[in-house]
Amino acid sequence: MTDPQDAIDAAAAPATERDSRVAERTAGEKGEGIPFIGAGPGDPGLLTVTGRELVEDADLVVHAGSLVNSDLLEEYCADAEQVSSIGKDLEELVPLMRDAYEAGRTVVRLHSGDPAIYGAALEQMDALEHEGVPTYIVPGVTSAFAASASLRTQLTLNGVANHVAFTRPQGKTLDPADDHIGEFVEMGDVTTCVYLGTHAVAETMDRLLEAGHDPETPVAVVYHASWPDEDIIEGTIATIGERVEEAGYRASALVVIGDAARKAGYERSYLYDGWANRGTDESEADD
Repeated sequence: MTDPQDAIDAAAAPATERDSRVAERTAGEKGEGIPFIGAGPGDPGLLTVTGRELVEDADLVVHAGSLVNSDLLEEYCADAEQVSSIGKDLEELVPLMRDAYEAGRTVVRLHSGDPAIYGAALEQMDALEHEGVPTYIVPGVTSAFAASASLRTQLTLNGVANHVAFTRPQGKTLDPADDHIGEFVEMGDVTTCVYLGTHAVAETMDRLLEAGHDPETPVAVVYHASWPDEDIIEGTIATIGERVEEAGYRASALVVIGDAARKAGYERSYLYDGWANRGTDESEADD
Protein backbone atom coordinates (compact mmCIF):
# COMPACT_ATOMS: atom_id res chain seq x y z
CA MET A 1 0.00 0.00 0.00
CA THR A 2 1.15 3.54 -0.77
CA ASP A 3 2.07 5.48 2.36
CA PRO A 4 -0.92 7.82 2.86
CA GLN A 5 1.42 10.71 3.67
CA ASP A 6 3.25 10.19 0.35
CA ALA A 7 -0.09 10.39 -1.44
CA ILE A 8 -1.01 13.60 0.41
CA ASP A 9 2.40 15.16 -0.31
CA ALA A 10 2.14 14.28 -3.98
CA ALA A 11 -1.34 15.77 -4.26
CA ALA A 12 -0.28 18.91 -2.40
CA ALA A 13 2.74 19.55 -4.60
CA PRO A 14 2.41 22.60 -6.90
CA ALA A 15 0.78 21.46 -10.11
CA THR A 16 1.52 22.91 -13.53
CA GLU A 17 -1.92 21.91 -14.76
CA ARG A 18 -5.23 21.49 -12.99
CA ASP A 19 -6.70 18.06 -12.39
CA SER A 20 -7.87 16.79 -15.78
CA ARG A 21 -11.12 15.54 -14.24
CA VAL A 22 -12.26 18.99 -13.16
CA ALA A 23 -15.46 19.88 -15.03
CA GLU A 24 -15.93 16.40 -16.49
CA ARG A 25 -18.91 15.83 -14.19
CA THR A 26 -21.21 17.96 -12.06
CA ALA A 27 -21.54 17.61 -8.30
CA GLY A 28 -24.89 15.84 -8.63
CA GLU A 29 -23.77 13.15 -11.07
CA LYS A 30 -22.86 9.65 -10.01
CA GLY A 31 -19.44 8.49 -11.13
CA GLU A 32 -17.10 5.55 -11.19
CA GLY A 33 -15.38 4.65 -7.94
CA ILE A 34 -16.05 5.34 -4.29
CA PRO A 35 -18.30 8.33 -3.54
CA PHE A 36 -17.57 10.41 -0.45
CA ILE A 37 -21.06 11.42 0.58
CA GLY A 38 -22.18 14.15 2.93
CA ALA A 39 -24.78 12.52 5.19
CA GLY A 40 -26.14 15.89 6.23
CA PRO A 41 -26.58 17.23 9.77
CA GLY A 42 -28.57 14.32 11.18
CA ASP A 43 -32.17 14.02 10.01
CA PRO A 44 -32.33 11.24 7.37
CA GLY A 45 -34.54 13.47 5.21
CA LEU A 46 -31.67 15.93 4.83
CA LEU A 47 -29.54 13.41 2.97
CA THR A 48 -29.56 14.41 -0.69
CA VAL A 49 -31.45 12.33 -3.23
CA THR A 50 -28.20 11.30 -4.93
CA GLY A 51 -26.63 10.42 -1.61
CA ARG A 52 -29.62 8.29 -0.65
CA GLU A 53 -29.60 6.41 -3.95
CA LEU A 54 -25.90 5.65 -3.59
CA VAL A 55 -26.09 4.36 -0.01
CA GLU A 56 -29.18 2.28 -0.82
CA ASP A 57 -27.23 0.50 -3.56
CA ALA A 58 -24.08 -0.01 -1.48
CA ASP A 59 -22.62 -3.32 -0.31
CA LEU A 60 -20.25 -1.61 2.14
CA VAL A 61 -20.90 1.68 3.94
CA VAL A 62 -17.97 3.14 5.84
CA HIS A 63 -19.49 5.83 8.03
CA ALA A 64 -18.51 8.41 10.64
CA GLY A 65 -19.81 6.49 13.63
CA SER A 66 -22.13 8.32 16.02
CA LEU A 67 -21.78 11.50 13.95
CA VAL A 68 -24.16 9.88 11.46
CA ASN A 69 -27.69 9.34 12.74
CA SER A 70 -28.32 5.62 13.29
CA ASP A 71 -31.85 6.14 11.92
CA LEU A 72 -30.32 7.09 8.58
CA LEU A 73 -28.20 3.94 8.55
CA GLU A 74 -31.18 1.77 9.45
CA GLU A 75 -33.45 3.39 6.88
CA TYR A 76 -31.14 3.48 3.88
CA CYS A 77 -28.27 1.06 4.56
CA ALA A 78 -29.97 -1.90 6.23
CA ASP A 79 -28.80 -4.37 3.57
CA ALA A 80 -25.18 -3.17 3.51
CA GLU A 81 -22.22 -4.07 5.68
CA GLN A 82 -21.68 -1.06 7.95
CA VAL A 83 -18.26 -0.14 9.30
CA SER A 84 -17.59 2.82 11.59
CA SER A 85 -14.48 4.83 10.81
CA ILE A 86 -14.12 5.98 14.43
CA GLY A 87 -10.79 4.82 15.84
CA LYS A 88 -9.42 3.77 12.45
CA ASP A 89 -6.47 5.54 10.82
CA LEU A 90 -5.72 5.94 7.11
CA GLU A 91 -3.54 2.84 7.12
CA GLU A 92 -6.60 0.80 8.08
CA LEU A 93 -9.37 2.67 6.25
CA VAL A 94 -7.71 2.89 2.83
CA PRO A 95 -6.99 -0.86 2.42
CA LEU A 96 -10.46 -1.66 3.76
CA MET A 97 -12.17 0.41 1.07
CA ARG A 98 -9.67 -0.46 -1.66
CA ASP A 99 -9.91 -4.21 -1.15
CA ALA A 100 -13.71 -4.13 -1.09
CA TYR A 101 -13.83 -2.03 -4.26
CA GLU A 102 -11.32 -4.25 -6.09
CA ALA A 103 -13.37 -7.30 -5.05
CA GLY A 104 -16.28 -5.85 -7.01
CA ARG A 105 -18.27 -4.57 -4.05
CA THR A 106 -20.13 -1.25 -4.18
CA VAL A 107 -18.47 0.95 -1.57
CA VAL A 108 -19.53 4.34 -0.22
CA ARG A 109 -17.83 6.55 2.35
CA LEU A 110 -20.39 8.42 4.44
CA HIS A 111 -19.21 11.58 6.19
CA SER A 112 -21.28 13.73 8.54
CA GLY A 113 -22.52 17.09 7.27
CA ASP A 114 -20.70 18.04 4.10
CA PRO A 115 -17.24 16.59 3.35
CA ALA A 116 -15.98 20.05 2.40
CA ILE A 117 -16.34 21.39 5.96
CA TYR A 118 -13.87 19.85 8.42
CA GLY A 119 -14.44 16.48 6.81
CA ALA A 120 -10.86 15.19 6.32
CA ALA A 121 -12.11 13.51 3.16
CA LEU A 122 -9.41 14.61 0.74
CA GLU A 123 -6.58 12.74 2.44
CA GLN A 124 -8.57 9.50 2.13
CA MET A 125 -9.43 10.24 -1.48
CA ASP A 126 -5.85 11.03 -2.44
CA ALA A 127 -4.61 7.84 -0.76
CA LEU A 128 -7.23 5.77 -2.60
CA GLU A 129 -6.42 7.44 -5.91
CA HIS A 130 -2.76 6.46 -5.45
CA GLU A 131 -3.99 2.91 -5.02
CA GLY A 132 -5.81 3.14 -8.36
CA VAL A 133 -9.28 3.57 -6.86
CA PRO A 134 -11.27 6.49 -8.33
CA THR A 135 -13.23 8.69 -5.93
CA TYR A 136 -15.61 11.64 -6.06
CA ILE A 137 -17.60 13.87 -3.70
CA VAL A 138 -21.35 14.08 -3.23
CA PRO A 139 -22.20 17.26 -1.28
CA GLY A 140 -24.30 17.28 1.87
CA VAL A 141 -26.09 19.76 4.13
CA THR A 142 -23.69 21.19 6.71
CA SER A 143 -24.82 21.75 10.30
CA ALA A 144 -24.64 25.55 10.00
CA PHE A 145 -27.52 25.44 7.52
CA ALA A 146 -29.57 23.12 9.74
CA ALA A 147 -28.87 25.39 12.71
CA SER A 148 -29.99 28.43 10.72
CA ALA A 149 -33.24 26.66 9.82
CA SER A 150 -33.87 25.67 13.43
CA LEU A 151 -33.26 29.27 14.53
CA ARG A 152 -35.70 30.44 11.83
CA THR A 153 -33.18 32.92 10.52
CA GLN A 154 -30.66 33.45 7.71
CA LEU A 155 -26.91 33.49 8.08
CA THR A 156 -26.86 36.55 5.84
CA LEU A 157 -29.37 39.31 6.49
CA ASN A 158 -29.67 42.64 4.72
CA GLY A 159 -28.33 45.39 6.94
CA VAL A 160 -27.05 42.88 9.52
CA ALA A 161 -24.64 40.35 8.05
CA ASN A 162 -23.10 40.38 4.60
CA HIS A 163 -20.63 37.58 5.28
CA VAL A 164 -20.46 34.14 6.87
CA ALA A 165 -17.36 32.60 8.45
CA PHE A 166 -16.98 28.87 9.05
CA THR A 167 -14.30 28.45 11.70
CA ARG A 168 -13.18 26.55 14.79
CA PRO A 169 -11.53 27.53 18.08
CA GLN A 170 -7.96 27.06 19.17
CA GLY A 171 -7.14 23.76 20.81
CA LYS A 172 -5.30 20.53 20.12
CA THR A 173 -5.58 20.87 16.34
CA LEU A 174 -5.46 24.66 15.96
CA ASP A 175 -2.77 27.00 17.29
CA PRO A 176 -3.89 30.18 19.09
CA ALA A 177 -2.36 32.28 16.32
CA ASP A 178 -4.65 30.60 13.81
CA ASP A 179 -7.82 31.20 15.81
CA HIS A 180 -9.57 34.10 14.02
CA ILE A 181 -12.94 34.04 15.79
CA GLY A 182 -12.30 37.40 17.41
CA GLU A 183 -11.38 38.96 14.08
CA PHE A 184 -14.59 37.74 12.46
CA VAL A 185 -16.72 38.99 15.35
CA GLU A 186 -14.95 42.35 15.29
CA MET A 187 -15.99 42.91 11.67
CA GLY A 188 -19.56 43.31 12.87
CA ASP A 189 -21.39 42.23 9.72
CA VAL A 190 -20.18 38.63 9.84
CA THR A 191 -22.16 35.64 11.10
CA THR A 192 -19.52 33.45 12.70
CA CYS A 193 -20.31 29.71 12.70
CA VAL A 194 -18.02 27.81 15.06
CA TYR A 195 -17.56 24.09 14.44
CA LEU A 196 -15.80 21.60 16.71
CA GLY A 197 -16.00 23.96 19.65
CA THR A 198 -18.82 22.81 21.94
CA HIS A 199 -16.35 21.87 24.67
CA ALA A 200 -14.74 25.30 24.51
CA VAL A 201 -17.72 27.69 24.32
CA ALA A 202 -17.01 29.26 27.72
CA GLU A 203 -13.29 29.64 27.00
CA THR A 204 -13.98 31.13 23.58
CA MET A 205 -16.43 33.66 24.99
CA ASP A 206 -13.98 34.60 27.77
CA ARG A 207 -11.34 35.36 25.15
CA LEU A 208 -13.82 37.52 23.22
CA LEU A 209 -14.68 39.44 26.40
CA GLU A 210 -11.01 39.91 27.26
CA ALA A 211 -10.46 41.29 23.75
CA GLY A 212 -13.15 43.91 24.34
CA HIS A 213 -15.99 42.56 22.22
CA ASP A 214 -19.52 43.68 23.03
CA PRO A 215 -20.81 41.32 25.75
CA GLU A 216 -24.37 41.75 24.43
CA THR A 217 -23.53 40.26 21.02
CA PRO A 218 -26.10 37.48 20.38
CA VAL A 219 -24.94 33.86 20.42
CA ALA A 220 -26.94 30.71 19.76
CA VAL A 221 -25.73 27.16 20.34
CA VAL A 222 -27.64 24.46 18.45
CA TYR A 223 -26.96 20.99 19.77
CA HIS A 224 -27.61 18.10 17.35
CA ALA A 225 -29.23 20.32 14.73
CA SER A 226 -32.10 18.38 13.02
CA TRP A 227 -31.77 15.33 15.33
CA PRO A 228 -34.74 14.26 17.49
CA ASP A 229 -32.92 15.50 20.62
CA GLU A 230 -32.02 18.87 19.12
CA ASP A 231 -31.63 21.62 21.73
CA ILE A 232 -31.20 25.35 21.25
CA ILE A 233 -29.46 27.51 23.83
CA GLU A 234 -29.55 31.26 23.28
CA GLY A 235 -27.67 34.02 25.00
CA THR A 236 -24.90 36.53 24.48
CA ILE A 237 -21.12 36.50 24.54
CA ALA A 238 -21.40 37.27 28.26
CA THR A 239 -23.93 34.55 29.15
CA ILE A 240 -23.78 31.67 26.69
CA GLY A 241 -20.74 29.93 28.18
CA GLU A 242 -22.40 29.36 31.55
CA ARG A 243 -25.64 28.23 29.90
CA VAL A 244 -23.89 25.63 27.74
CA GLU A 245 -21.94 24.34 30.75
CA GLU A 246 -25.18 24.01 32.72
CA ALA A 247 -26.68 22.01 29.83
CA GLY A 248 -23.67 19.69 29.93
CA TYR A 249 -22.94 19.60 26.20
CA ARG A 250 -19.34 18.87 25.23
CA ALA A 251 -19.68 18.00 21.55
CA SER A 252 -21.97 17.99 18.51
CA ALA A 253 -23.20 21.58 18.68
CA LEU A 254 -22.88 24.47 16.23
CA VAL A 255 -22.19 27.93 17.69
CA VAL A 256 -23.61 30.94 15.85
CA ILE A 257 -22.25 34.36 16.84
CA GLY A 258 -23.74 37.61 15.57
CA ASP A 259 -26.95 39.58 15.22
CA ALA A 260 -28.28 37.18 12.57
CA ALA A 261 -28.62 34.56 15.29
CA ARG A 262 -31.45 36.65 16.69
CA LYS A 263 -32.76 38.21 13.46
CA ALA A 264 -31.92 41.58 15.03
CA GLY A 265 -32.59 44.77 13.08
CA TYR A 266 -32.51 43.51 9.52
CA GLU A 267 -33.75 45.57 6.59
CA ARG A 268 -36.02 44.84 3.67
CA SER A 269 -34.03 43.44 0.77
CA TYR A 270 -33.82 45.01 -2.66
CA LEU A 271 -35.06 41.80 -4.24
CA TYR A 272 -38.73 42.25 -3.25
CA ASP A 273 -39.10 46.03 -3.09
CA GLY A 274 -39.49 46.53 -6.83
CA TRP A 275 -35.76 46.89 -7.49
CA ALA A 276 -35.68 43.71 -9.58
CA ASN A 277 -38.43 45.07 -11.86
CA ARG A 278 -37.12 48.59 -12.30
CA GLY A 279 -36.96 49.47 -15.95
CA THR A 280 -39.36 46.65 -16.79
CA ASP A 281 -42.68 47.37 -18.43
CA GLU A 282 -45.62 46.64 -16.07
CA SER A 283 -47.14 44.20 -18.55
CA GLU A 284 -43.86 42.29 -18.64
CA ALA A 285 -43.60 42.28 -14.84
CA ASP A 286 -47.09 40.74 -14.59
CA ASP A 287 -46.35 37.89 -17.00
